[in-house]
Amino acid sequence: MSAVSEAKLTEYLRTLTLELHAAEARARKLEEKSREPIAIVAVACRYPGGVRTPDDLWQLLRDGRDATSSFPDDRGWNVDALYDPNPDAKGKSYARDGGFLEEAAHFDPTFFGISPRETIVVDPQQRLLLETSWETFERAGIDPTTLAGSQTGVFFGVIYNDYGARPVNVPEGLEGYLGLGSSGSMASGRVAYTFGLHGPTLTIDTACSSSLVAIHLACQALRHGECSLALAGGVSVMSTPFAFVSFSRQRGMASDGRCKSFAAEADGVGLAEGAGLVLLERLSDAQQHGHPILAVVRGSAVNQDGKSQGVTAPNGPAQERVILQALDSARLGPQDIDAVEAHGSGTTLGDPIEAQALIATYGPAHSPEKPLWLGSLKSNVGHSQAAAGVGGVIKMVLAMQNGLLPKSLHAANPSPHIDWSAGTVRLLSEPVPWTANGKPRRAGVSSFGVSGTNAHIILEEAPAAPAAVSGYALTKVPVRLSAKTEQALRAQAERLRAHLVDHPELELVDVAYSLATTRAQFKHRAVFVTDDRSELLRALEALAQGQPAAAPEEALDGFDWQPLAPRRVALPTYAFQRQRYWLESAAVASPVAEAPAALGLDAIDADSELSPTEQVVSSVWAQILGTTPSLHQNFFELGGQSLMATQIVLRLADAFDVDLPLADMLALPTVAHSAARIDALLFERVAALSDFEAEQMLEAPSQETSLHE
Repeated sequence: MSAVSEAKLTEYLRTLTLELHAAEARARKLEEKSREPIAIVAVACRYPGGVRTPDDLWQLLRDGRDATSSFPDDRGWNVDALYDPNPDAKGKSYARDGGFLEEAAHFDPTFFGISPRETIVVDPQQRLLLETSWETFERAGIDPTTLAGSQTGVFFGVIYNDYGARPVNVPEGLEGYLGLGSSGSMASGRVAYTFGLHGPTLTIDTACSSSLVAIHLACQALRHGECSLALAGGVSVMSTPFAFVSFSRQRGMASDGRCKSFAAEADGVGLAEGAGLVLLERLSDAQQHGHPILAVVRGSAVNQDGKSQGVTAPNGPAQERVILQALDSARLGPQDIDAVEAHGSGTTLGDPIEAQALIATYGPAHSPEKPLWLGSLKSNVGHSQAAAGVGGVIKMVLAMQNGLLPKSLHAANPSPHIDWSAGTVRLLSEPVPWTANGKPRRAGVSSFGVSGTNAHIILEEAPAAPAAVSGYALTKVPVRLSAKTEQALRAQAERLRAHLVDHPELELVDVAYSLATTRAQFKHRAVFVTDDRSELLRALEALAQGQPAAAPEEALDGFDWQPLAPRRVALPTYAFQRQRYWLESAAVASPVAEAPAALGLDAIDADSELSPTEQVVSSVWAQILGTTPSLHQNFFELGGQSLMATQIVLRLADAFDVDLPLADMLALPTVAHSAARIDALLFERVAALSDFEAEQMLEAPSQETSLHE
């Protein structure tokens, strides 16, 4: 071989080697991206026992409280006819207790741009998801109004759609909205629409594993670049008592409505409700954006039972496989996991199978001195079904942050149907301090659906955060509050005052900065410029009692935060002004009064400041929306939507005998503009008539004459 050929070959091999190294680097980078930990940057929840915030949930867990209560009395359930202690009584429930959400029927429709009339046919589950979505964004330090157009995904577990399926008294004109109001797809779609989100939007039903499956799919979408943020979780509200009757017929209900997870006294499931959401982001992105990192999802897996002892029977080998798959996804071994938040529904069939799967997979890697600790949120709040898995995730995030594994209730006597003899897996019959011991705290969370779909997630405590800067020089800062109504503004002031009293460690600069940069700004505002905490507390108390704020909004203009180096801190979320909206049974009057019929000429008020056309248009709007609009209020801001706009156009066309295009209504969505357009169309018609026809038309009509004659 010539020297020239040898040099060329050497160069070629060198180039090929470099390309191979580059290809390997790209492959490693893709592999790392596909396994990148996912940060949990915020959580929000509603659970039984008056739990409205994650702090409420932690207090309930820390205190070891039981959130079980009797059947709700605000849903039209005939409890006396429903309950019978005889398990063989057909159409009855032998349990009369469960875990129920307080004020599940209440909502603030105006805040979310939904008309009061439409609200009544919107499933309470959709309403809860709207509220908890807003709160989740705020808890992440994100102004929710800034997410419009973003690649934020929505992944919700929802299994009930019985709200609109009951024999109910539907207000006239709302039958067309009943299907949308109870549609599972709309549970996620309505949130994406409300916030203007463009990422993947899915509603998932795998029964009781739905919310954990939703989190798994959200993590996958983030790693694959399909979205930059993801809301994930689930919700369950029982609009009817059917589930209690169904489980009673199967003899699967706990007689006292309580889940006694893995306990000797376990006698069935205690049904419950709930709503829980987590906001997820790739860990590297969360760190770059400065978002709070509560914990990370290291890995997750979902699988299916396949053929087992029965279509509803759990499958132990499948549960073992999903645990091992999740550990492999996390690149961890069983020895790396300190605790498992189990499914633990308290059934005599399911609990022993689940416990055996946990003992088989985690047990050999642990010892009696360092066992795997086992607990279940269901022992406190009941089985919240589509919100159960995410509830377990939130519980373990809180436990990591507080360094404590809360006890499971009813766990003093472990089930004799489970072999606990090795001592490597133990029930949390008492609270256990959760120390790091030189490594991150880690936990598994399990969720199994009657559908046969199993899910397991591996959580790890958040990486150490940068040291906080403290000791700011005293300086006057603008503390701003904002709300959509005066009442909500006063409630915001009271919430902030109470929070500052409970958290004296918060720096005033950080509080002011967080309010200015992480909260949406609405019509009603108040600003306090101060450097004195006591002065601020007095001013907030005065505002809460209805006194005006002391400083103008301009106090914020041009304020330079940079020299103060402030931090974003957790603050109370928006104070929704909730009222009850519930479709009553056909035998009970609807709680939303019917709007008046469209005005006829005989009902026009000659002394009104509105023209006759404006009066008619306003009345038609009120009939559709359930609220009387002002002349210049935007139709969509009042909660209108395209289906309602179509109804309005048809009624106005009938009232005035004009061809009012829907596009006109959508382009000019105020009473004033619609009335002006109708007047213009009527004028054009008059202008086209002969003199005789015009004189005849302009003659005073009789009482029987319609608007368009």
